[in-house]
Amino acid sequence: MTSVQTGIMRLKNEVALQEKFKGNIGVLCHSASIDSDYNHTLDILHSIYNNRLKKIYGPQHGFVTDVQDNMIETDHSIHPVYKIPIYSLYSETRIPTDEMLEGIDHLFIDLQDVGTRIYTYIYTMTYVLEACANKNIEVVILDRPNPIDANTIEGNILDPNFASFVGRHPIPVRHALTMAEVAKMHQKFWAKDKCDLTIIEMKNYKRTMNFWDTKLPYVNPSPNLPTIIGCYTFVGSVLFEGCNISEGRGTTRPLEIIGHPSFNPFTHKNEIEQIFKQLNLQGFTLREINFHPMFQKHAGKTCQGYHIHPTDLKLFKPWMIFQVLFKYMKQTLGDDFSYKQEAYEYETEMNPADMINGTDKLRTWYDKKNEWEFLLSFEKLGHDLYLDQRKQCLIYE
Repeated sequence: MTSVQTGIMRLKNEVALQEKFKGNIGVLCHSASIDSDYNHTLDILHSIYNNRLKKIYGPQHGFVTDVQDNMIETDHSIHPVYKIPIYSLYSETRIPTDEMLEGIDHLFIDLQDVGTRIYTYIYTMTYVLEACANKNIEVVILDRPNPIDANTIEGNILDPNFASFVGRHPIPVRHALTMAEVAKMHQKFWAKDKCDLTIIEMKNYKRTMNFWDTKLPYVNPSPNLPTIIGCYTFVGSVLFEGCNISEGRGTTRPLEIIGHPSFNPFTHKNEIEQIFKQLNLQGFTLREINFHPMFQKHAGKTCQGYHIHPTDLKLFKPWMIFQVLFKYMKQTLGDDFSYKQEAYEYETEMNPADMINGTDKLRTWYDKKNEWEFLLSFEKLGHDLYLDQRKQCLIYE
């Protein structure tokens, strides 16, 4: 199978594309911004544009993708080789300032998304689109694959009353878009002012592809997604960031495992599997485990829980699976369960679980006995409108 050509690979190989950009260049990128030979986007752009490359921007987790957690900011710096400024868009601001954008004619964006509403890179991108809208700056999206396919939709649509930096726009949890398609939706449906947007599409990409299908090398787009499987489980396991049940940070398989020191996975597995059967949830195995986080929640303690192993990615529905696990474990733990108390992604008023879910209706449901079928109907609310809007913005059929 021919490998997918990403936007940066096309720019590197097509002189006619390179010549379209005559002015000064800025680039928003991170460690996963590479071509098929692991060459970094920054180095590729410098080789093409040389001293016209003026500024670098980094998203959450930093330009070098080394920062672990939310609300741990990255400082601005100077690139050690190219001696140009690196501006952090996860610092005292998430929105590029006028000073950061001064002197730029074309701002390239090359970020590896993971296809989930809660992942912040799409919002860094839409903030950039908004900031550049009235500044005569062309924003150029160098498109990349959605690693969990751009065809499968899961989870509820965000209620705008619960908008935050982990959910700015009314999209489902698993949104089935590439970065460039999110940019198109932003410009068509959400932006007050349109920017000068150019998209360098991928070649040989199909919506049904997962990351293995693309034949591209995988570099973790954030510190706690070291595997492609983790991108799939993240769709649901990210919910546990909003409570004191560990999502495996501080271990070698973050966001694929969940657990708590007071939970016994062995005595509850059969009952949980009966709920999964009731909801026809298939394509995975629930394996009882103990794990010992070295940092983050319950550091230095033994947690007990489950490793969620996908066995059929076409049947695997992580959003619903982890919603069931969250509710079940919350009710089982009783007083040992608590929601995250500290600020989450710069919000101090909203419950973090509501921010992640994009609604408070799921938190209400967690406290009700049974009613598991609620998920089946709730997930689909608003999907018809979303599917219609999405259809108008698709690049890859």
